[in-house]
Amino acid sequence: MKPRILLLIAFLTLTACKREQKKSTSEPVLISNNVQYTEENGILNIQSGKFSYNFKENQLPFKKIILLNASMAGYITELGAENMIIGVASPEYIYSENIQKLVREGKIQNVGNEQKYDVEKIISLKPDAIFTNHIASFDNTYKLLKDNGIQVVFLDEYLEQNPLEKTAYIKLFGKLFGKSDTAMAKYDEIIKNYQDLKQLAAKAKERPTILANEMYGDIWYLPGGKTSLAHFISDANANYILKNNTEEKAVTMSFEEVFAKAGQVQYWINAGNHPSKKEMLTMNPVYNKLPVFNKGKVYVITAKEKAKANDFFESGVVRSDLVLKDYIKIFHPELLPGYQLTYMKELQ
Repeated sequence: MKPRILLLIAFLTLTACKREQKKSTSEPVLISNNVQYTEENGILNIQSGKFSYNFKENQLPFKKIILLNASMAGYITELGAENMIIGVASPEYIYSENIQKLVREGKIQNVGNEQKYDVEKIISLKPDAIFTNHIASFDNTYKLLKDNGIQVVFLDEYLEQNPLEKTAYIKLFGKLFGKSDTAMAKYDEIIKNYQDLKQLAAKAKERPTILANEMYGDIWYLPGGKTSLAHFISDANANYILKNNTEEKAVTMSFEEVFAKAGQVQYWINAGNHPSKKEMLTMNPVYNKLPVFNKGKVYVITAKEKAKANDFFESGVVRSDLVLKDYIKIFHPELLPGYQLTYMKELQ
């Protein structure tokens, strides 16, 4: 009898352990302070800002998706998952040649734009999910889509101010598309590149002073000191004129206020999408008063631009390493003697 009792106890213990394992929850995968996901009992739980999503195993991976934001196309192309896209909004703003080819072939449908989405077409396409930034004025549209059984996933990657956290969204896309291994390999590669580049920049002997963005009307919109651009400038070992500012959004200043801070500026970056310095002056003649305009170097983010599409806002969202590499090449050209800029170009 005793061996049978021992066998029964062992069986019950093993069953209990298996049951316990099924109930276990994975450690949260932190994308950023805004986004994370966990897996529990075969369910993928996602927290994105104030929105929560729960996907069962039989709902994943997604095979048919619609994108309402061009910036998210960068994650899809990096994963080589363009064939999963069946619809996009405003395709003219998408840079990816693979996606454009699928649009021309009719394999990806145009579903409208931010002025008016083609709700009927979206419903008829029967996507597994729609990915978009949350825009409150479209809540009625989102509700209509949800009422028709369409999953709308809100991801506000544009709010992230740490460049590597923007890159980290690729891990979530990989999870949703059944491409986790590819996503993790890409993420690890980009992170390593970024850290190696940051260490390289630290070897520079000088830290030049940097001005960024441009004026709209009478107001100059400068990136706050805690924005992603400020992070890039710091990691590229340069001195941003608003480095002590604590804002994670744009800071508005008059030309006079900027002029007072820009006396020692050597590089002016992200200066819009102007084709030349001459054109900049026709838009705003006061630029001619800035020493950096006349004696320094001015760079724009249009090296990979086609019509309305700009790859800086697409693949550049994911490839934080390449963006950092551009800034290091600009600020410390001696550190990357053979490198040609990817997203930036100097205005003549």
